[in-house]
Parts: sequence; structure tokens; C-alpha cells
Amino acid sequence: MPPACDVNSRPFLHRPRGGPFWLRAALTLLLAWAAARLCVWLHTPIPWMIGPLVVTSAVSVLGAPTASWIPLRNAGQWVIGAALGLYFTPEVGALVARLWWAIALGIAWALALGLGFGAWLRRVHAAHLPGLSPAQLFGTTYFAGSIGGASEMTLIAERHGARTDLVAAAHSLRVLLVTLTIPFAMQAWGLSGLDLTAPGARVVHPAGLALLALLAFAGGWVMQRLGRANPWFMGALLVALVLTLAGVTLSAIPGWLTALAQLVIGVSLGVRFTPAFVHTAPRWLASVALASTVMMGLCAGFAWLLSRVTGLHPATLVLGTAPGGIAEMAITAKVLQLGVPMVTAFQVCRLVAVLVLAEPVYRLWTARRVTGSGP
Repeated sequence: MPPACDVNSRPFLHRPRGGPFWLRAALTLLLAWAAARLCVWLHTPIPWMIGPLVVTSAVSVLGAPTASWIPLRNAGQWVIGAALGLYFTPEVGALVARLWWAIALGIAWALALGLGFGAWLRRVHAAHLPGLSPAQLFGTTYFAGSIGGASEMTLIAERHGARTDLVAAAHSLRVLLVTLTIPFAMQAWGLSGLDLTAPGARVVHPAGLALLALLAFAGGWVMQRLGRANPWFMGALLVALVLTLAGVTLSAIPGWLTALAQLVIGVSLGVRFTPAFVHTAPRWLASVALASTVMMGLCAGFAWLLSRVTGLHPATLVLGTAPGGIAEMAITAKVLQLGVPMVTAFQVCRLVAVLVLAEPVYRLWTARRVTGSGP
């Protein structure tokens, strides 16, 4: 079994020799900033994340010694989490609570979709990964298919003896494709500004912003100490959400700060794609790309059906049910004004449910396979 990998930094290659780490990180950020400015000029959707993501991925695949500084990525998630939490006013909170059943349906859909994705991967690759035992093949395809956080799914897969490089590759490629495809599709169809929900705080107050930052940091630190998934994002989101629901208004978050946060998140995604990534079982990557495209189409259909019974706009539910990363889909909703609170609620609840249920369901399925009663 390949060694465990840190999917938040460079999961598919040892760090390249390209000078001091700080220099590589600084040059990567400079290149990402230039790409973001170009995307702003070109009027692309979510330019401050798309630009850095595309250019960092491209130069990384070509072998450039790119680097992402993990504390900076954590700070970006912290800023975005706090910014999203400010949308959860009491009125919005009541709306989300009324639609709990729709969120539950979204969770069930994600779990079923992940199981189907994993089963398809297993069928397609049963004869093409001869180095894996049946148990390893089952674990690898199961955790690669689960629509959860890349780092969390990879760590769980490692505990069960799966191929962590294939699991990390599947999640990274799926998130990349979803992040690049859906925003451009939304823009092409003119889907922006449909939901004018504004955050509870609209004015920047320096003292209030400092206090909000301190409280959000404390929330992230606590979540990290508790070993929770996406601690800096989830901790900041929870703190800002609770404050806003309680009617406490400290400060808005400056637009330039959320733009920088999107930039560092885009960079942290882009550095995952290295020359070694391209050579990681090409047939595996091709099947993941095909399945990801099909899943996006299925999620769009499910979102349309759900919109008919909830009254929410289909675009909001497409982002809420899309098989992408929580931060990336929430950022898309925020920039395009497509129902930020509902998208965030759908994505957060799905992430928590998948992380809680992935291992128990895996054990249940493996037990059924052992007794001969399962597929």
C-alpha cells in the first residue's frame, strides 16, 4: 500500500527542489494574483479563485515548483467561513429550519450517489488494478466515490488499507472539474444575482472586525483541537452563524479580504496537480472525470426536481447538491448571489453526514460481503 499523503499540500509528489519554500510560495502567490487580475479583466465567474486555481494547476502539472503555505490556506478558509456565517440572519435561519427535510433529502442523495460512483469504479477497474486484493479494491473505490472531504476520506481510506493515492486523486480531480464547470455554466446561462440575500452586517467596523476575527479564530482553534473536519472553515462559520442568528452585528468583512481568501484557496487546490498526478493510473483518472461529469448532470436533475417542491431557485440547489467542495460551492454562491445560506447549509450538512456515516456504512457493506449477502 502506498504511504499516506497530505492531500492539503502535495499528495502526489514529494516536494520539488526549486529553492527555499518561502520563495516558491511567494512566487506561486504572485502568479496567482496575476491570474486573478486577468480573470477580473476577462469577467470570468469567481475570478479570484478560478484564476489562481487554473494557473497554479497548469504550471504545477508542467513541473514548476509551486507551493502552498498551509497556515495561509487555513486563514483563507477562516475568512470565508466567517463571511458565510454573516448571511444567517434570524429570518434566513427560520427558512433553513423550515426546509430541514430538503436538506435531509440532499444528504440521502449524496450518500446514494457516492455509493453508486464507488460501485461503478469497482466494476470498471476490477481487472485493471491487479496489484490490489479484493478488499483493497473495495475500500479504494468506496472511499474514492464518497462525496466527502478529500483529506478526511483519504485518512479513513488509509485506516482500511485502501490505495490512498487513488482516493486522493479521485477527490482532487472531482473537485477541480466541479469548481471549473459549474461557475462557467451559471455565467453562460445568465444565472447571477437571483437571490439578493445580504449578510447581516454590511458595514466594516475596524473594532468589530477585529473582535469577529478573534472569535472566529477561537472557533477554528477549538474545532482543530477537537479533530473536526475543515476546522478553520467550520469553526469560523459556526461562530459567525451563531452571532448573526442572535442578532449580534460586529462588522462586515471587506471585499478585498474575501478576494484574497479565495486566491489562497485556489492556490491550495492547484498545487495538488503535479506531473506525477497526470501519470497516476490514467485509466482511473479518465473514469473519475467521466463519472464526475455524469454526477454533475444527475445533481442538476435532482436540483430541478427539488426546486419544484421547495420553491427555491434551481441554481441555488445545483450549488447545494453539487459534488464539489464546500468552500468552493459556497464561494460560487456568494460571488454570484445564488442563495448563500441554503447552499452553505446543504453543503455543511452533507459533509458532516458523509464523514459520520462513511465508515459505519463501509463496515456494514464489508460484513455483508464476507457473509455473502452483499454485492
